[in-house]
Amino acid sequence: MSNKEMVDIYILGKKYTVPASLTIMDSMEYAGYQLKRGCGCRAGFCGACATIYRIKGEKELKVSLACQTKVEDGMYLTQIPFFPGDKKIYDINKLEANADTMAQLYPEIYSCIGCNSCTKGCPQDLNVMQYIAYAQRGELEKCAEESFNCVMCGICASRCPAGITHYQVGILARRLNGKYIAPPTEHLHKRVAEIQEGKHDASLKELMSKNTDELKELYNSRDIEK
Repeated sequence: MSNKEMVDIYILGKKYTVPASLTIMDSMEYAGYQLKRGCGCRAGFCGACATIYRIKGEKELKVSLACQTKVEDGMYLTQIPFFPGDKKIYDINKLEANADTMAQLYPEIYSCIGCNSCTKGCPQDLNVMQYIAYAQRGELEKCAEESFNCVMCGICASRCPAGITHYQVGILARRLNGKYIAPPTEHLHKRVAEIQEGKHDASLKELMSKNTDELKELYNSRDIEK
């Protein structure tokens, strides 16, 4: 392997030379780290691998998900295994789907200064500042839709000067929307009842007996409901 295919990175201050084709997560394992936390799904869905990095010679701190982002030469890395955001405790059955609920639980959303740092930091390219604006106005259905692909990594909150925990606001909007605004999902209730009655036990047992390749083939050739 030529030098051009290798890059120098720094993990918690220590230098390692790794293949340029690797993601941040893969490069850490290549360097000998055994990842037990902060690795999650490894596919960009769980948000557990939030990472801060800086490129040597540049001043800007950058953020990303380690499983999605390829290494760069001169990259200094540190992971955020958990961002201690403000998580309110509530009973969804006792809430109303309106702006007053948001104001009561997450009043800091009204301190937003419009800097857009949350949106710039989002590894999912969500318009975070926009869904916070929807939450401010009580437009919870729009907030739920705009924040739908959030993976709760916490990067938005880590960059917010107003102390907003955007991802917690988004999930509250999605919960309120699902319970009080969106139309009932009758087919889902029917399927859950069928599962509880044991109607699908044999099919589930058969699925559990299949290997990964067989499961992939079943998934790729499945009937998709229109």
